[in-house]
Amino acid sequence: MAASYFYGLGRRKSSTARVRLSNGKGVFLINGKSWKDYFADNKYLQYHLLKPFNVLELDPEKYDVSVKVQGGGHPSQTGATSLGIAKALIEMNPDFHSTLKKAALLSRDPREKERKKFGLRGARKKQQYSKR
Repeated sequence: MAASYFYGLGRRKSSTARVRLSNGKGVFLINGKSWKDYFADNKYLQYHLLKPFNVLELDPEKYDVSVKVQGGGHPSQTGATSLGIAKALIEMNPDFHSTLKKAALLSRDPREKERKKFGLRGARKKQQYSKR
């Protein structure tokens, strides 16, 4: 029996997005809300979210996408969700791999918040130096 959906996991900073992609009528939910309501504050985030579909010239209205995302802020959640969608699309059709890789949509952004060190005010900020 074939799977009824395709799964992709995406991470960025402290965000984790678990994406389920299936053929459908264009229902796109993030944590139970419409994606346009979830990212209503920023058109750039909405554009970045659909980038895997745009690169492949696929119509997002033909797929149902369900995302559970946690951690981080909206920009990192968008990056995690985009990576999860790209991975789910590859699971659906392995021929998409080269196109998504050329568009740099398959690599996880490794940048994380640097930890605070003892004796310092933050990760790198030191106390002001006084010569006299």
